[in-house]
Amino acid sequence: MQSVSAAPVASDALPLLTQVYADYTAADQHVWQLLFDRQMALLPGRAAEAFLEGVRRVGFTRDAIPDFREVNPRLQELTSWELVVVPGIVDDAVFFQLLADRKFPATTWLRTLEQLDYLEEPDMFHDVFGHVPLLTDAGFTDFLQKLGAAAVHHGQRWPGTLEQFTRLYWFTAEFGLIQQPDGLRIYGAGLLSSHGEVKFSLSEAPTRLPFTLDGVLDTPFEKDKFQDLYFVLTDMQQLPESLAQLQARLLE
Repeated sequence: MQSVSAAPVASDALPLLTQVYADYTAADQHVWQLLFDRQMALLPGRAAEAFLEGVRRVGFTRDAIPDFREVNPRLQELTSWELVVVPGIVDDAVFFQLLADRKFPATTWLRTLEQLDYLEEPDMFHDVFGHVPLLTDAGFTDFLQKLGAAAVHHGQRWPGTLEQFTRLYWFTAEFGLIQQPDGLRIYGAGLLSSHGEVKFSLSEAPTRLPFTLDGVLDTPFEKDKFQDLYFVLTDMQQLPESLAQLQARLLE
């Protein structure tokens, strides 16, 4: 299992870590290859074009686990974002502050062969393969940065509002679908990194509703099972529009 080492603390709440690339084993690299090959065989025709283009732009391949020392300069050049290493799931307030600072938190540990299809918490394949390609898209990262900044601002004044921003993030960046001219496509990282849920989300089994802010805010979610409800965008511009709408409501 790959390890991390301590680096300077970014805030009082979150000690940031460093990816120790030399600690990845041949078994780790094999798992990355299996996961990468499986998803890249499945996603064409199912993933949003912006994601597939992002895989190319950021330089991900089957040949090696991404090295953050190579990924971050590419992201900086494209959208001024970077990955920061965290030991696991972080507190929502810390997470949104990182987004506001154009930093995306990522773990560096990778699942084992026995865990290919199920994990109790996200590993680096979810964090990196699932999220990073869309971090090359300026429009999407602008939404994430503004979402983080708004969550921090309103959450500090009214802590109870943080859940609303969490739901907006969950049903978009994690589990969002979009209707493209050539069909229904996935842009949420929780789907893009899950072989089973890619197929499930586009099947007849779940409920899919047109994306509305009211629908998202009125819908609770569970983290440890397939979603049974997804919201479908007609245009990515709905993301910044929904955020502006949410902020306007909170100021009323």
